[in-house]
Amino acid sequence: MKPAPFEYHAPDTLEEALELKAQHGDEGKALAGGQSLIPAMNFRVAQPTLLIDLNRIGELRYIRKNGVLHIGAMTQQSHAERDPLVAKHAPLLHEAIPNIAHPQIRNRGTIGGSLAHADPAAELPVVATALNTRFRAQSAKGDRWIEAKAFFAGLFTNSMQPDELLVGIAFPEMAERTGYAFVELARRHGDYAMAGLAALVTLNEEGTIKESRLVYLNVGDGPVDAVTACASLIGKKPGDAAFKEAAQIASQKDMEPFGNLHASADYQRHLSAVLTERALAKAYERVKAA
Repeated sequence: MKPAPFEYHAPDTLEEALELKAQHGDEGKALAGGQSLIPAMNFRVAQPTLLIDLNRIGELRYIRKNGVLHIGAMTQQSHAERDPLVAKHAPLLHEAIPNIAHPQIRNRGTIGGSLAHADPAAELPVVATALNTRFRAQSAKGDRWIEAKAFFAGLFTNSMQPDELLVGIAFPEMAERTGYAFVELARRHGDYAMAGLAALVTLNEEGTIKESRLVYLNVGDGPVDAVTACASLIGKKPGDAAFKEAAQIASQKDMEPFGNLHASADYQRHLSAVLTERALAKAYERVKAA
């Protein structure tokens, strides 16, 4: 397949890119790594009239610690995978990135591109939601910060305006006495996972669960935040019984999986429950080891 005709611009500065977005709105699509957009264009699922290639804009490619961990939208996933700041200050992100497709994809794919694409089967939106990440959207008129819970607006949809670009992401530090885990299961390594989740468990000084987050991929039209299951954990002693109960609540009450070619909705529920128990146990072990 070949894409529909389009214009191509490769601006050298962010200001030029924002001016193009201001002129063309939704018809001007930002090209980052191209790992999702180009196949969609080849199948004519997406037919933008203009591509705005952001790869020359070096100011959008960075990883730095300034209060919280800041990552530029054009930072390659492979760079974040190897960066010691990410490993130290966002270990959940560091654990999730190797699950993204294959090294060749991560060498081109960008952190911001994957998040803006808002694929419900992707790993990064789940991690961003679990960590209460903030997104910096910018237009020619100014910029604003968007909370993760407001950024993902549905299937392949984010809440940015037509004239805005995602320019940066801020990952907050996890609370003290917090364990983390990212787990997923795919038919083959590199395939989209049939189900998966990011888990966080925070203990109080008495050793009971103070707070938790369970956010799932590929079981809804975006990251699925299992608030009911997490509420069931509060105040309980960590252990198999509490984890099993939360897993059942999450799989039966907090999600509405669609099912797909490789996994029925019932199997996705079952798989999510199994993975939840594993993730919670892994997160708890990390709290104890800290």
